[in-house]
Amino acid sequence: MESEAAYEVKVGTFEGPLELLLHLIKKNEINIYDIPIALITQQYIETLDLMKSLNLSIAGEFLVMAATLIHIKSKTLLPPSESEEGAEEEDPRQELVARLLEYQKFKDAAERLEERESLWREIFQKEPSPSELLPEEIPLTDLSLYSLLDALKNVLARIPDKKVLQVTIDELTVKDRMQFLMERLEPIESILFEDLFEGMRTRHSVVVTFLALLEVIRLGLIRVAQGDVCGPLRLFKTKNLSGEV
Repeated sequence: MESEAAYEVKVGTFEGPLELLLHLIKKNEINIYDIPIALITQQYIETLDLMKSLNLSIAGEFLVMAATLIHIKSKTLLPPSESEEGAEEEDPRQELVARLLEYQKFKDAAERLEERESLWREIFQKEPSPSELLPEEIPLTDLSLYSLLDALKNVLARIPDKKVLQVTIDELTVKDRMQFLMERLEPIESILFEDLFEGMRTRHSVVVTFLALLEVIRLGLIRVAQGDVCGPLRLFKTKNLSGEV
């Protein structure tokens, strides 16, 4: 079955383990200088488990970071050392925080360069026609793979994981669902992420549809955006959407 093969996806420029940590810090509204390492470690490992269950290809650096988080967590649980009485012991999270701050600095610089490139591209473009404008003038932010995984968790949570024998074979493939996605979006400008899975009663159909969504995003046929941090995810078709796979 097509969905059972390891699936490698690249949605954005920044998608490594540090990006995942920053995503979790932002989602939980955490002070980066005071990371609750137990909570972040748990959510980080849960995300990796979800990626594995989707057969997404996971680079070794993700597993190295998982080991690093577990090591830091174990050090925070140890009683303070008595070797140097009165001396302030170094916070085991300090090195991780430094790496995150450095990563964020380079990410911000790259995003500023990308914004400048987009600005120059718009200067030499024609003004969009009224039909090309969004019906609601809201600032939209393109989402990372980790934001999509969070949204997928909510969809899967509504589907009971029934441990029953399936007599019929589900032959749904990623290619089938890619065609389904483009047919859904062809007559409309956008659709809510959760509405895409409406009527699906099995985890298999949700997972295959999600993998198809990642593929059409990679091909530049669909983009996913969000109006604010807590707002719903929305899928928009792009000018590259042709209706054929």
